[in-house]
Parts: sequence; C-alpha cells; structure tokens
Amino acid sequence: MNIQEYFARIFCNESHRDADLQTLTVIFQHHIQAIPFENLSMHCGETIKLDLQSTYDKIVRKKRGGWCLESNHLLFWALQELGYDVCILGGNSYNPAERGYTAEINHILLKVVIEGNSYIVDAGFGGAYQAWQPLMLISGKDQPQIPGIFRFMEDNGIWYFEKVKRKHYIPEQSVPFTDTPELGNIRKIYTFTLEPRHIDDFQELNTYLQVSPDNILQKKSICSLQTTEGLYALVGWTFTKVKYNYMEDVDLVQITTLTDEEVEKTLKDKFNIVLENKLVP
Repeated sequence: MNIQEYFARIFCNESHRDADLQTLTVIFQHHIQAIPFENLSMHCGETIKLDLQSTYDKIVRKKRGGWCLESNHLLFWALQELGYDVCILGGNSYNPAERGYTAEINHILLKVVIEGNSYIVDAGFGGAYQAWQPLMLISGKDQPQIPGIFRFMEDNGIWYFEKVKRKHYIPEQSVPFTDTPELGNIRKIYTFTLEPRHIDDFQELNTYLQVSPDNILQKKSICSLQTTEGLYALVGWTFTKVKYNYMEDVDLVQITTLTDEEVEKTLKDKFNIVLENKLVP
C-alpha cells in the first residue's frame, strides 16, 4: 500500500506534509468526491472483506467505492500514514421507518484530534447526509456547510448527529416539498460514543450486512458520490442528481429511471466504476 497511490486515486496531487486541519479538509473533500459510497459488490455476487489490503486493492487499485466500513477504514489508514492522531468510533444509525436508532452498532466513523481539538470525519455515510468538511466535536453548535447545517448534541456521553433539511425542488412537480414534513426539518443521522474501536470489532457486522435479508443494503443496490455542486445517487434503476441550494434553502432534485444498459453506462460515466461481475440492480 502506498500513500502516493491513494493520493492519485482521489485526484489529490499536492504533497501534503502537515497534519493540520487545512490538509485534513482537502484530503477529505477529494476522498468523498472520488470514492463513491456503494454496496454493489453484494449485488454482483462478490464478498466484501474487511481487511485493509482487500479494501485498498478494491478502492485504490480497482477504482471502486465502498460502504462505511471500507471507505472510512481506508481513510483511517491514510490519515495515520500522514501522522494524524486518529481513532475509529462506532455509530448507531437512525432508522426513519422505525423512528429510532439501531440497537446494535452498524456504522463506523473517525475522530481526529488536531491541536487539542476533536473533529469527526466520516466519509462513509453517502447521499444527502454526507458532510463535506470535518466537523468540530462540540455539542449544540450549528455547523453550516454546502450540504446543509450539521449539529452534534451530547447527552450523558452519547453524541447525537443530525442535519437540518432543506426543501426539494423537483422540476416535474410545481411545488417544493420536504420528503417527510411531519417529522420537521431535523434529520437524525446517528448516535455514537467516544469509545475507541478496532476494525476487527466490525467483522461480525460486515458479515451480517451481507447475509441479513432485512437490511436496506441487501434490499437496494446503492451508489452515491458527492460532486462539486451536490451529489449523484443511483439506487436500483433510479438515478438522482442533486444540486445544493439551487434556490435559497431549496435543493434541485432531478430523477431519472434507467434501463439495465443505462445503469452500466451511468456507473462508468458518473461514478467512474467499471464492474468485473454482472450487477443485478
């Protein structure tokens, strides 16, 4: 594994030497705009392994993406290589359908300490809830970014991560709408504690997500990538392009339904992904 090869993969050609916040922000933004959040392996009959070498080969050499366990693990390795004080944390994601957080840890995120300040760095949430910059770990403070306003709330050692939602404007519909207005404009994302974890703590989860029929990753083939303006998302045969803050507090959302042939072409053109095995969306 080679850090320069990783930099080439994320199209980051500056030679970063200082393990400071500015460098962290640049690397993070390049990472999320080059490496898609995707679970396509499990819809191509491939097994996802959680060891670092497999993740590195898949994402860096084969130019694939990965889900949180892979993308954040790779980022963890890169930041360690660059001398950052970084550790892995475990999160419990929010399930809107059940209006609650999962009982078991099902997400991985990173905490980076720079000059005594802690930041949460998470390149593995994907979609519209992906932050674009490291977030300072501070309770109750609004942290506005291009995707929206993010916030942490801490209660008794448990941290809650949430985002203020914007309205969506879909050209086919004349009125901007929020997808779940009755829940208000706060979208809960996940909870976590500051207990340091090891990647091996997630081996069981990695296996479970690939065999359990009732989780969203089994039910849907997902690929999303942050762009300079918003994001691309391919879920099944549905391709969505989002432009953030198209109008004040309104995101532009364009939705297209694709054919099987267009799915393959879209993966190549929009996500830079060429699959080795046949995808069953």
